[in-house]
Amino acid sequence: MPIVKERKEDLIENFKLHDRDTGSPEVQIALLSERIGYLTEHFKTHVKDHHSRRGLLRLVGRRRRLLDYLKVKEINRYRNIINRLGIRR
Repeated sequence: MPIVKERKEDLIENFKLHDRDTGSPEVQIALLSERIGYLTEHFKTHVKDHHSRRGLLRLVGRRRRLLDYLKVKEINRYRNIINRLGIRR
């Protein structure tokens, strides 16, 4: 299930770097995290949904690559997004 339009706009508003920003790594990571969270909840009731599980693994890999990119380019932005989303514990 896709993210509700209002929730997506809210995420973009919270994580954008400038007024017209919709594709910065921070925004992409926030949107992926939202989808990952939804799928994680989905699997609590649909344990045998292996096709969607593959999609979840692809999303996690894509988020990992974006986080690695930020970590190499600007460590402060990386730490900021990790803290704001609470990804690493």
